[in-house]
Amino acid sequence: MSEVPDRQSVVLRVEGVTAGYGGAPIIENVSLIVRRGKITAIVGPNGAGKSTLLKAIAGVIRVSSGHVYVLDREGTNLAPEKLVRMKLAYVPQVANTFPDLTVRENLEMGGYTRRGGVSERIDELCELFGDLRSSIRRKAGALSGGQRSMLAMARALMLDPEVMLLDEPSAGLSPILQRLLWEQIETVAATGVGVCVVEQNTRRSLRHADWGYVMVLGKNRLDGPAAQLLDDDEVIDLYVGRMS
Repeated sequence: MSEVPDRQSVVLRVEGVTAGYGGAPIIENVSLIVRRGKITAIVGPNGAGKSTLLKAIAGVIRVSSGHVYVLDREGTNLAPEKLVRMKLAYVPQVANTFPDLTVRENLEMGGYTRRGGVSERIDELCELFGDLRSSIRRKAGALSGGQRSMLAMARALMLDPEVMLLDEPSAGLSPILQRLLWEQIETVAATGVGVCVVEQNTRRSLRHADWGYVMVLGKNRLDGPAAQLLDDDEVIDLYVGRMS
């Protein structure tokens, strides 16, 4: 299955990207698209190259071939700060907040290039992420895991991105906190942001996503509407596992 959306709805387009860390490539000829206001999930077994793909898109590692387009503009191998200005936000799995700064200071750091309206944007995000308002003066290092994940997303949203990349946002969270986090991700997408999520929990990811890509050994294996992938015997048997 290949997605053929209205081109105007596409906020991120990845075409035939190959990348790695200097030796043999970790990902080869990977393609995907992310649509405005929709959640795209990238799933697959450990070592499939999912996080490497996000790093290549975000300019953290170099793309050796292929192209990355953000809002139809060439973004291949641009520095991460330039991609931020092109409206792409990247939230890594670790080191995504400043633990010694307060919640408010973290958000202010996230909006460092805004020319104005920082306080107003913080207020908007505290409405979106209700737990942050009551913790606004607490240091990020004192927050729960779920609150830190929400703060990391809020920081990424300070510059009004059109597309947000999330790498394992629910890692280490309890099932209850994972559910709450996914509710927040859905809320972010509902604001019009295209969200691309890498997750190990394939079943939960596809349950919340609009479109899914299955990666295996650094390559595209399957893609399609997330609900259909959950009903696909190959996906269930090889990458999800059947419920007992």
